[in-house]
Amino acid sequence: MTTVSIPRSEYPRPSFVKENWLNLNGLWEFELDQGDSGIYRGLLEKEYSSRILVPFCPESSLSGICNTDFLNAVWYRREVEIPEAWIGKRGLLHFQAVDFDATVWIDGKELYNHRGGFTPFTVDLGTMTKGKFTIVLRARDGKSLKPYGKQSDYYDSYGCRYTRTTGIWQTVWLEAVPDIYMKRPRITPNRERRRFQVEIPVSANRVGYSVRGILSADGKVLAEDDVAISSDFTPQLELNVPAEAYHEWEPGNPFLYDIRLELRDADGKVVESAMCYAGMRSVTIDGKRFLLNGKPLFQRLVLDQGYYPDGILTAPSDEALVHDIELSMQAGFNGARLHQKVFEERFLYHADRMGYLCWGEFGDWGFERSSEFYYENPLVCQPGATLVTQWLEALERDYSHPSIVGWCAINESGTDYMTPEGAIVTTHDVTRGAFLAAKATDRTRPVLDASGCTHSVRESDIYDCHDYEQDPEKFRSHFADLYGENKFFYGAHRNLRYNGQPFFPSEFGGIRWNPAQASNEKSWGYGEPPKSLEEFYERFKGLVDAVLDNPNIFGYCYTQLTDVFIEQNGICFFDRTLKFDMERLRKIQARKAAYEI
Repeated sequence: MTTVSIPRSEYPRPSFVKENWLNLNGLWEFELDQGDSGIYRGLLEKEYSSRILVPFCPESSLSGICNTDFLNAVWYRREVEIPEAWIGKRGLLHFQAVDFDATVWIDGKELYNHRGGFTPFTVDLGTMTKGKFTIVLRARDGKSLKPYGKQSDYYDSYGCRYTRTTGIWQTVWLEAVPDIYMKRPRITPNRERRRFQVEIPVSANRVGYSVRGILSADGKVLAEDDVAISSDFTPQLELNVPAEAYHEWEPGNPFLYDIRLELRDADGKVVESAMCYAGMRSVTIDGKRFLLNGKPLFQRLVLDQGYYPDGILTAPSDEALVHDIELSMQAGFNGARLHQKVFEERFLYHADRMGYLCWGEFGDWGFERSSEFYYENPLVCQPGATLVTQWLEALERDYSHPSIVGWCAINESGTDYMTPEGAIVTTHDVTRGAFLAAKATDRTRPVLDASGCTHSVRESDIYDCHDYEQDPEKFRSHFADLYGENKFFYGAHRNLRYNGQPFFPSEFGGIRWNPAQASNEKSWGYGEPPKSLEEFYERFKGLVDAVLDNPNIFGYCYTQLTDVFIEQNGICFFDRTLKFDMERLRKIQARKAAYEI
């Protein structure tokens, strides 16, 4: 294979760093399999006709393929040569994300299958006994009934549905670990007791083994704890923060502690180690108030969909992830809804270290129906299991990130309805299942049942609406009485009534602005675009002021950070060049909200 520099070469799991790893991004053999017949045509053994640059999807220009048709199945092959020192160690082959149904063969032997386009999976290779092996991966996608987020279910992009992503779209990497090894920890800050609780699952329990945790800051050790590995529980450490070294994590002061974890054998020898980090912060609800570290903090969020012109769902570089957060903060936002996508882990790492609030969400669109496929197969209409399964995987992956302050798996979905063919699609159970999954997995953050609509879970911690009214005064009037009929809410006829929870408009604005675009070109946004740049600023300020002035609203989310394909309502163009005076936008948002007074 031709040698190329490794794209996206940075460590893909920065919240849990181990020493022995190998990035497998770069050129892979690639074959398109539109008939999904490759297994019968010998694609396990044949040489493939193309090459693709992983981790970029074949629809993207960065991949070198740039095929935006429906890709029913694609195949990848890569020969891997491991360091000699790794022979005799256990190999863990990590795929950060593959869309949608992935099957992995190693040296012709099928080892793993994973369904889900947004979440990582790991193939346990067992003990590596030779210096080379061959990976083959088949990804099935196409027009199937599944959660696909904002990926278009028609050939072209339209409205707020965009170019599809098939196959590998995040980093592939290999890790060498001992026979018994530590798995991803769950780090829970306990602000009241000023301690971190660290749960560390291990691959197997072995008598005499133990786990040690070392908390430090600025290179100074602050606390240590040891726990033996028992046969009946997950090892759990408690690391107390001394009063003189106590700092809280918050926007403007995103202090992070370092945690070193060590797995030790019966003789006290370190079998393996890993570096983690943690932020001390709490998220609580007091009536209608949403509190961060016990204080009301108004959330000035922006809708971020994480699309790129050249990489589609994949950021072209790690710097591009940082740049998106910087752009948002430059305009005066202090966080984002990570919308209809499970963002890659490195985005959350940068949010953690930059003090940027995030709502962890899921790309649920498509689980109800998928255009022509659905209507051709009206009885195949219960894909809720794969949604909840992936959601649990996302919750487990992202639990320890201090930047995440809330969860929501469902967006503008969640009601039962009957198709023209008479099949009943039951989505209320999926909504409630996703809500309960988040509550069971994480007792430290609030959970929203379904953003915008349909609010069908009475005990939802948060209540929100999506309101794209463009007239600031009409928009303001919508929130005068939250206990009223609220007919302005999108899908209000399917909502349970507001029950006094913390409330925010989690989508608003969406002001279309692209004056350079010809009138005959496709363009999409909410309402009529302003007639001038000054009119944009006036409308933006009027809409923002309407929320800032309301003491019963804890935040907002403006649509959106960037244009995405034909959707022209970003505060930046799709290529991240600026549309507006960012300082002016920042000043409009910067004044204290009535909620904070």
